[in-house]
Amino acid sequence: MTTAIEDAPCNPQHQSNPQERPVESTDRFIAAMGRLVTGVTIVTTDGPAGRFGITVSAFSSVSADPPLVLACVNRKSPVVAAVLANGVFCINVLADAHRHVADTFAGRNPEGRPYDFGIGVWGAAATGAPLLGDAAATFDCFLDSWQDAGSHRIFIGKVASAGQVDALPLAYAQRSYRRIMALDV
Repeated sequence: MTTAIEDAPCNPQHQSNPQERPVESTDRFIAAMGRLVTGVTIVTTDGPAGRFGITVSAFSSVSADPPLVLACVNRKSPVVAAVLANGVFCINVLADAHRHVADTFAGRNPEGRPYDFGIGVWGAAATGAPLLGDAAATFDCFLDSWQDAGSHRIFIGKVASAGQVDALPLAYAQRSYRRIMALDV
């Protein structure tokens, strides 16, 4: 049995030239995205290309079977080349007490060096990627695939192991860190 979508022929009249499509301004897009609440993660990697980490808010699950996740990293970051060369990465979902870790790996630590693994207690995940010991959740991954989209590289990771602790995740919205609270029903 087929669905109407499968039976529908491709209609070239509904396709448009990409150069003719309107594109929103970067400033308005960023302002609108500020209304989205996201988690705050540190994407880390270690191996022949070195040890790196960067704060990332673009992270999502892709599939439960097999377990796959994705993270988007700006292609200008040295983390991109390191993940490709190392073939592994770990997503460290920050707890709400980790604002200083988020700032450090975003390159803006006013009290120390940016991207400093001396901030926090780090161990090695099974893949060798740095794992933050008290992260709210961790996803240790082998690089499955990647794709460029705009200014970023989308990494798809096959999850080798996942873990969590009893901590609320750090949230980010309207250019500020937030705490998650249950709403009274």
